[in-house]
Amino acid sequence: MSPVDPTVHIVDDDKSFRIAVGRLLEVAGFHIASYESAEELLSRLPTGPGCILLDLQMPGLSGLELQARLAEMAPLLPIVFLTGRGDIGTSVRAIKAGADDFLEKPVSSATLLAAVERALRLCETRRLGQDRTDALRALVASLTPREAQVFCLIVRGKRNKQIAAELSTSERTVKAHRHNVMEKLGVHSLAEAVSIAERLGLLGEADAPPADSSPSPKDNRRHRDFAS
Repeated sequence: MSPVDPTVHIVDDDKSFRIAVGRLLEVAGFHIASYESAEELLSRLPTGPGCILLDLQMPGLSGLELQARLAEMAPLLPIVFLTGRGDIGTSVRAIKAGADDFLEKPVSSATLLAAVERALRLCETRRLGQDRTDALRALVASLTPREAQVFCLIVRGKRNKQIAAELSTSERTVKAHRHNVMEKLGVHSLAEAVSIAERLGLLGEADAPPADSSPSPKDNRRHRDFAS
């Protein structure tokens, strides 16, 4: 798990329910925080790892409305709906909007604890993925303006000759930039470079390298030959 202990955030306007669920989770070894409304959670917006146990119908913002807010404000926190007034249509809406589970009260202790454990594992997976994305974004940001141009063109399947013509420079210069790009990004093949661009949202379907532009054997060598 993360070095920071994850917290289970209980959002429910029923005080007795919050207390009962909180005690159950604490006995099971979880850290908890309780909120009587969606607005209270937003005023103390969680920043660390954890998950949210969310009631569906509450005064003020409903559970679905809070879910929509959190999709923008805290997208890494998994949401487990826990409600006594749900229906199939609402549960489908919640899941389609990104909820990770939808439980109906009364729920057994075993079912609730299992759902919380799944949600916390998912949070950790999301945070690790976000850390990786942030690291890749920092690597791309370390490229010089011209290296960034070359990177954007090579991941779109452009050959050195094409890049040289587009940038009004020599193939030799393009090869040097291409080599620097691969060194800075820590990759050894065109496929790895394309994977980074896709992960960072730098490529659309129209930008992907065409099927007939697959790398030659020379392109698949280790990065000492990649600039050739």
